[in-house]
Amino acid sequence: MKNCNKILALAFAALTLAACGDKAHIKGNLAGAPGRDIVVKQLEVNTYRDLDTIKTQSDGSFRYDVKVAAGQPEFIYLYYGNTRIAALLLEKGETATVQADTLGTYTVTGSEGSAELAKVDQAYARFIADLQAHENEPAQMTRDYIQHYRACVKYVMEHPFSLTTVPVFFERLGDANIFSQTTDAILFRQTADSLKTIYPDSRYVKALEKEADRRMRLLDLNSQLQSATELAFPDIALPDMKGERQSLSKVDAKVILVHFWDATDAAQKMLNVDQLLPLYKEFHGRGFEIYAIGCSPEKPDWASTVLAQKLPWINVYEGLGAASSAINMYHVTSLPNSFLIVNGELSTQPLTGSDGLRRELARLLK
Repeated sequence: MKNCNKILALAFAALTLAACGDKAHIKGNLAGAPGRDIVVKQLEVNTYRDLDTIKTQSDGSFRYDVKVAAGQPEFIYLYYGNTRIAALLLEKGETATVQADTLGTYTVTGSEGSAELAKVDQAYARFIADLQAHENEPAQMTRDYIQHYRACVKYVMEHPFSLTTVPVFFERLGDANIFSQTTDAILFRQTADSLKTIYPDSRYVKALEKEADRRMRLLDLNSQLQSATELAFPDIALPDMKGERQSLSKVDAKVILVHFWDATDAAQKMLNVDQLLPLYKEFHGRGFEIYAIGCSPEKPDWASTVLAQKLPWINVYEGLGAASSAINMYHVTSLPNSFLIVNGELSTQPLTGSDGLRRELARLLK
């Protein structure tokens, strides 16, 4: 029994030690501010969460411990009133020492990430100060913005494996992003991919990856819209059942039915069998093709339906819901939804059920 108790005690001690080890430590001094409150905030991707309020000692010194998991550094910010007095990027086990004043001037030692983040934070503060100083000089404000944007681009390109790029990417000027160019998506993608190799579990990296995905879709949409002016209809290029991308613009048919549908809806599954299959069999040999975009939330639902129903036309998948570039390009607001492309032109003729579509196909494919 004594041995069992000893083992349990040792196990408990080990767990307690491990829990205590999942921390980073902050110590420092706020000059000229004895017995004052400092608010500790944690970055939650694009918002801040108040962690605690601590009080400085009679000499302005303070200490605080932050929970930090291994491989998941945390962004922590210290505020005196409305003034940010430190920006920290803390790794597990680090002790960051902050020397600050009440005006927001500070230095950080003992934490490499925090020291680097201080440079980023202070560069942004200088940019905002420059804009305020030139508020009556629009041309100079534009030059200030361009200079800062270029500096940000240079920074993220030179620091692809540093988490300090995350706040740089999400810098804002009022309601607008500093990174507001469509082609910035490439920088987001490259940096997210690089950071993922070092910090695969970081929620900050996951947020950057999500933003990179969103921006890449917009970049793709912009590219497709540019080509659409030449094609007279928005092009779509999505993977089929074999994972091979099928471009709508390369479909060789006189009349193409662009069909958006959801395989999880029973009525839409029946529409394939009861309406589209008979039309396809009747008119395919005369120059009719169907380009069907599966918009089901889960890919297996779409794939199993396509296989089970033996749908013979071009079947592609993009299960991104409202974020789908294809749905946005064709302004689809409900499913199912279909459009006709006739001789390379997007038809404005409304489609009124299978009978109406049959009459239109019979007229076009005489």
